[in-house]
Amino acid sequence: MMNESQKQILLRTAKQTVDAAVNRLPAPMAEKTDDPALLAECGCFVTLKNNEDLRGCIGNFTADKPLIEMVREMAMSSARRDPRFTHNPIRPAELPLLEIEISVLSPMEKTDNPMGLELGKHGIFITDGRRSGCFLPQVATETGWTTEEFLNYCCTHKAGLREYAWEDPEVEVYLFTAEVFGAGWGQIK
Repeated sequence: MMNESQKQILLRTAKQTVDAAVNRLPAPMAEKTDDPALLAECGCFVTLKNNEDLRGCIGNFTADKPLIEMVREMAMSSARRDPRFTHNPIRPAELPLLEIEISVLSPMEKTDNPMGLELGKHGIFITDGRRSGCFLPQVATETGWTTEEFLNYCCTHKAGLREYAWEDPEVEVYLFTAEVFGAGWGQIK
């Protein structure tokens, strides 16, 4: 579990990076740290919302660099490269309205029992080897979906697979957990 200081450092890193990305400036360097939690190599997602409307969400399940660097990289991508928002990018005037949410991921584990996932605790990654999609754990809570709906929506809306593809033995389903924290723009110092 991250302590409050670690969370604030990661949120500050994301905020400074999003600010630079939206204003078309070079990304600032991540803070120097010797904190093992911030230097751990683990996947993460950075989600940007404006009044509950999604404005960007990019992440990676694995890492080849420290978490603080991954947050920086994912914040830049969320603000500038999320393909869902290329025609409606975040504008500088919108920055004070943004909320930043960071999801620090556990390693993914393949499951042979997708219906055994715990809604609100597990995120999912579904792939047929060519196409894939994922939902963070909080999506189930935010939408109120059942386990079956969570799996089906990931197949149809994220992976481009047919409904119930998660039941196919050729389709792989992975579960993961996430430590999720965030704050509004003005709350991040």
